[in-house]
Amino acid sequence: MEEIQPEKKTLWIKFKSFLIQCKRVLRVTKRPTKEEFKTIVKASAIGILIIGALGFIIKMIWQLIK
Repeated sequence: MEEIQPEKKTLWIKFKSFLIQCKRVLRVTKRPTKEEFKTIVKASAIGILIIGALGFIIKMIWQLIK
């Protein structure tokens, strides 16, 4: 039987370790409650609006300068 090359062996060990870490994270996490979800959605929407408004203002200033 052929032996696995060292670099393939270390790649396999890293991949296996990654899968174990993923399983651990998935066991610890939980679904957010409706209140938590609403708060996350509100915070994300506000962030998107701020970034969009900032981009719009910069674009308007850039058009006025040209």
